[in-house]
Amino acid sequence: MAKTLFTPAGAIHLHVQDLPPELSFGPVIAVDTETMGLDPRRDRLCLVQISSGDGVAHLVQIVPGSGPSPNLKALMEDPGVAKLFHFARFDVAALHQGIGATVAPVRCTKIASKLVRTYTDRHGLKDLCRDLLGVEISKQQQTSDWGAPDLTPEQCAYAASDVLHLHALWARLEALLKREGRLELAEACFRFLPARGELDLLGYEDPDIFAH
Repeated sequence: MAKTLFTPAGAIHLHVQDLPPELSFGPVIAVDTETMGLDPRRDRLCLVQISSGDGVAHLVQIVPGSGPSPNLKALMEDPGVAKLFHFARFDVAALHQGIGATVAPVRCTKIASKLVRTYTDRHGLKDLCRDLLGVEISKQQQTSDWGAPDLTPEQCAYAASDVLHLHALWARLEALLKREGRLELAEACFRFLPARGELDLLGYEDPDIFAH
């Protein structure tokens, strides 16, 4: 049974290990992950956050030794559901390593921002929410212990905030990509992201095989 929290940003449902089979999210979902660190080969997947853009977030806590997550994996691999991420390169690698999912199709607001917001070097989620949506989000819980058996309400609220604004961000960035004639280039980058994540898991981040 899910635990439910209510925050000013919206409702949060916390599940353990997998999503209930009866949940339906629609054709576009926002996704984020929390891990024990920044190396998906070493640092285990702890939490997966999902929202369909309706102000409700579903968090799936991944518990070591608790078995597979078939419903979550199927959603991540569903070709009819687009997955919105911010810095998808890391998240798709973490999901591949953590639950064995080859995530597709993918869209990434960080890549989109870098393609069209070339007047700035600020492409973090906090920056995008502030600059494009006028929304301030907190990063206070970013470095907390996501492997703890009991997540705090503050951790859950932080985790949810990372997906509750991605639909609105993508709408703004997609319009900019179209305006600047770079949507097709962005889509080509997005299609490559699952492979980029697998290359990272194989250790090809350094040296980068695309470097000279």
